[in-house]
Amino acid sequence: MRRTAMSLALATISVSLVGCGGLGVTGDGDDASPTKGDGITVGLLLPEKSNPQYEQFHYPVIEAKVESLTGGQGRVEYANAEADAAQQARQLQQMINDRVDVILLDPVDAHTIAGEVRKAKEAGIPVIAYDRLAEGPIDAYITFDNELVGGVQGRSLLEALGEDAGISDKIVMMNGSPTDPNAQQFKAGALLALDGKVTIAKSFDTKDWKPQNAEKSMTEAIDDLGRSNIKAVYAANDGLAGGVIKALKAAGVTDLPPITGQDAELAAVRRIITGEQYMSVYKPYPQEAERAAEIAVAKAQGRDIQFHALTPDRVDSPTGKGIPAYLVPVVALTKDNIKDTVIRDGMYRLSDVCTPRLAADCAAAGLKK
Repeated sequence: MRRTAMSLALATISVSLVGCGGLGVTGDGDDASPTKGDGITVGLLLPEKSNPQYEQFHYPVIEAKVESLTGGQGRVEYANAEADAAQQARQLQQMINDRVDVILLDPVDAHTIAGEVRKAKEAGIPVIAYDRLAEGPIDAYITFDNELVGGVQGRSLLEALGEDAGISDKIVMMNGSPTDPNAQQFKAGALLALDGKVTIAKSFDTKDWKPQNAEKSMTEAIDDLGRSNIKAVYAANDGLAGGVIKALKAAGVTDLPPITGQDAELAAVRRIITGEQYMSVYKPYPQEAERAAEIAVAKAQGRDIQFHALTPDRVDSPTGKGIPAYLVPVVALTKDNIKDTVIRDGMYRLSDVCTPRLAADCAAAGLKK
């Protein structure tokens, strides 16, 4: 992403701590002064690269925010596991060996990473779960409201089907990875919205969130149900939506059914404009990433007042109860609000979205320079 767009996103969505004065507050008690200075190291472990948001948005925003909060003295030590849980375990151990001050962890496998989280805790390094809730002694969690995400997707699918939608309408569910706890929450939220209103004719959990796995599963669904009998597809994210669309087109479907998504990937935004994909869920990544950086810096510096102000929510994991958290709200992205979301917030420029090939579709959607 271009630095101008990133700067706009940081300026637009930056979270302020009203009443706490940000990370530079003064106050009574030991919390008024940090136990560590600004020369801290934040370890950042991201899970994979198949979703471009991690490399394009999460890492750059976190790095920029840590630098801003520490007057340029703090740094981010970054590693991406590329969907390999064993590799991520090694990366986390390396950060323990390097004695980073705090770790932001987005797990490949939330369950298997628990042992390494415990090792970090024993070494005195706080671990903050980022985007996905890892098991083990997690100090805090920053994410989007995942069941709400699934609910937004499910309700959007019903809206696309219209008032005549009913139990005779067959839906295919293309869920996320079974090792990702977020995927289970997305599915739960979607089922709550869809159950009893349509028929879930086929449901798949997609290993490693890989679009090619979704394409294969969708081909199976088409073979079993018939291409004309699928009224809509719940795809848990935009990558899976892309795999679903490839399978449908390969089967000769020209009038695509409504298909959901998540993440507002650039390719998906363009598909929404052309009508190939009905919607995505816009998750303001700069807000999530900035808040994660603020939580990490506050925790590393021992600023407990600010840390608690930044984590007003509480969540449970299979291994922990009442984990301090912050849940970022989400928005259903359709062609009607592209300008007021991803473009307004600096995630993309209008020229990024509306290429010459899409000029007519963009004009029809009211997206003009």
